Amino acid sequence: MNDPWITLRQFTQARIAQGRAGCSLPTKALLDFQLAHASARDAVQQVWDVTAFAGEVENLALEPLMLATPVVSREQYLQRPDLGRCLTKSGHEILEARATQSIDVALIVSNGLSSTAVDEHGLALLQAVVTAYVERGLRLGPICLVPNGRVALADEIGALLNARLAVIIVGERPGLSAADSLGMYLTYAPKPGNTDAERNCISNIRPPTGLSYNAAAAKLAYLSEQALQRGLSGVALKDDMPEQLLTEIGDAILLKE
Repeated sequence: MNDPWITLRQFTQARIAQGRAGCSLPTKALLDFQLAHASARDAVQQVWDVTAFAGEVENLALEPLMLATPVVSREQYLQRPDLGRCLTKSGHEILEARATQSIDVALIVSNGLSSTAVDEHGLALLQAVVTAYVERGLRLGPICLVPNGRVALADEIGALLNARLAVIIVGERPGLSAADSLGMYLTYAPKPGNTDAERNCISNIRPPTGLSYNAAAAKLAYLSEQALQRGLSGVALKDDMPEQLLTEIGDAILLKE
């Protein structure tokens, strides 16, 4: 191919230097696009097997707590974002019964807009996050597993558990270059009514082409400690984590391998 951009393809997953066949795309480029589109649709529409995921969480010696939103189908989840931001009445009662003492972090996992992302990366990321928090002596509540949840759901769960921080691991909206990306959202002093400006987001977690589990967990732990020390999160909490710390994490991973 004589496209001058062809050498740049090694640096990005963006669809550049695709070539052409007459006035259209070459067959391979067209088929690749259709496959990516189908993968994105599948990621959104696929139902999350939360029971199987809960079993895997138990195998990590963690306590899963299965909750639910009022959403009854993936179609409704897409049409009614508001229903993904709240728990059912029974979910409220379960958490109210558990809120006997304060915890540092309420951890929530939801498939969000990509069940594929949670299936492929959720368990490994959760394990890395829990390890990072335990190493720092932070108290964790049960791992709340909630299908069809939105980011703001963490506010309600964190408040009901009397948590100082709420963290939700959630499947991100799939695109045509990635259908398996996870995001993590951190909120200090979670409560219903928090705005997106009060959250910190770590996105594109999907090794090997995205952020690694350990790097994401380390950044989350750093931001969590800063949030607890300063009493804030979101736009007021800047990510000034020394780059050296992430480099050391990467070097440690390479040594293990």
